[in-house]
Amino acid sequence: MERTFIAVKPDGVQRGLVGPILSRFEQKGFKLVGLKLMVVSKELAEKHYAEHAGKPFFPGLVSFITSGPVVALVLEGKGVIAAARAIIGATNPLNAPPGTLRGDFGIDIGRNLIHGSDGPESASREIALWFSPDALADWTPAVSTWIYE
Repeated sequence: MERTFIAVKPDGVQRGLVGPILSRFEQKGFKLVGLKLMVVSKELAEKHYAEHAGKPFFPGLVSFITSGPVVALVLEGKGVIAAARAIIGATNPLNAPPGTLRGDFGIDIGRNLIHGSDGPESASREIALWFSPDALADWTPAVSTWIYE
């Protein structure tokens, strides 16, 4: 099974959208294997956004993600990376279709509610950055046989 990293950003937490966001992934059938609420340190933010270091918008990314609590998640399931990105919607919420998280709840690109890993390599890197291996639960949901053949 594939795993992905998801972060509900400070705007999503402040707006009380953690439950509806998590619910969309659970309703799809993905398994939650990691979850924590935290205030992100500047060091973690800079590591998370390292690929953007030196770009003009980098300080703003770091400043925003450290501005309030974040809910970090690890989800597991078949094709979870691509499916989660489809559920999340386009980076700019004004371009995200209705039915996606950003399309339903977002307006501004700088306050786009949520981050999701964009591929297997970034998912592995981000999961390792945000969670220690012992912080991830290995379990089997009772409904698994109703989701997978």
